[in-house]
Amino acid sequence: MLRGFWSDRSGNFGMMTALLIVPIIGVAGLAVDITNAMTVKAKLQGAGDAAALAAIANSSPGMQAAFSMSGDGTIPIAESDAKAFFRAQLQNVTGYTLDSVDASIVKSGKTITSVVNFKATVKTYLSQVIGHNNVSVAGHATATYETATYRSFYLLLDNTPSMGVAATPADIQKMVNATPDQCAFACHIGYTDQYGNVSNEDPNDYYHLARSKNVNATIRIDVVAQATQQLLQTAMQDRGNNTSLYRMGVYTFGRDATNPQLYEVVSPTTDLATAATTAKNNVSLMTIPQQGYNNDQITSFDSALAQLGAKMGFAGDGNSVATPQKIVFMVSDGVGDSSKPTTCTEPLAGSTRCQEPIDTTACDALKKQGYTIAVLYTTYLPLPTNGWYNQWIAPFQNEIGTRMKACATPGLYFEVSPTQGISDAMTALFKKIVAMPRLTG
Repeated sequence: MLRGFWSDRSGNFGMMTALLIVPIIGVAGLAVDITNAMTVKAKLQGAGDAAALAAIANSSPGMQAAFSMSGDGTIPIAESDAKAFFRAQLQNVTGYTLDSVDASIVKSGKTITSVVNFKATVKTYLSQVIGHNNVSVAGHATATYETATYRSFYLLLDNTPSMGVAATPADIQKMVNATPDQCAFACHIGYTDQYGNVSNEDPNDYYHLARSKNVNATIRIDVVAQATQQLLQTAMQDRGNNTSLYRMGVYTFGRDATNPQLYEVVSPTTDLATAATTAKNNVSLMTIPQQGYNNDQITSFDSALAQLGAKMGFAGDGNSVATPQKIVFMVSDGVGDSSKPTTCTEPLAGSTRCQEPIDTTACDALKKQGYTIAVLYTTYLPLPTNGWYNQWIAPFQNEIGTRMKACATPGLYFEVSPTQGISDAMTALFKKIVAMPRLTG
């Protein structure tokens, strides 16, 4: 009988089913639970991606803190923001327990790296029959932000009497027709007091003549003033929410020829809206006490550039608001006129007066110190009716632009002719500066 029992095969299927049902259910349940866990992980990953990006969004508190950092390091407020954002994204997600969420937001040079790591436990259901009560999931999200280069611009505007020339050939003809000596220059006769007001002003000078209803000629310095206002407005739009990105100061060669010292029209500031208005209203032609004052030796690039260099301070790398790049943005017609007894490149016979294209020695000195120089050359217009021009300027007319280009940092030179817009040219040069790649080593 015992031998028969062991050899009886009836009912095997039922026995095998009973024995295998638990592992079959467990394996099937594990697949279902793992699928559920992956669904939860996908939602956690989405929250992590969103948090990593939000922490370094341009307008986020973390980025505002990063913009103000003087060096590299972690950004605690961004890390807290990332973790809070991660949790907020999961308010309607259930079926898991969040074990940990960590964030690391680090600024290194121009790069800010945002990393969010998370771990969670997802409860199982069918898999519990084989002893698997939960599934662990983990992940991380990474985002990077390349900060823009911080820059301080020092706009150096030539406002010496030669910038009183009529702005276009048509305006030149108006002045030539209106003046007994066929002069195209709108010289401004008077003194500038300590408050910037012109006193002892000659209402009959050519400066006022150009503005009269009978002549109505535009002079070049007025165009430069308007273009400067537009440039500041463009910079304000370009920087977006990062108000620390650009600082701008505006300078002229001086207010009064009797005291030709660099004049600070607008001190370096991030308040570009106010700076734009101030520049438009206060960039004006240098006054002279009378025609021929100081033998017209008033335009010294050497002096203006040296004085500006003393104001600019350390030339930074642009990585932070504390170490901005320093950029001289010079607008001029490129002809100097000063006393240079020994170093003049175009000396006047028998005189220490030096009327020459810009001497690039002062430019080279600034570039050697790490400053960038952008040059907008407002073409020196030929004046064939002027005897002095024909004798002393015409011989080196073709060299003026060449010298101005040599003064500039390579790639940052722009010449604007009388028929072109100075405002458009200044904006184009600015955009070229901010688009240039920056050497980091």
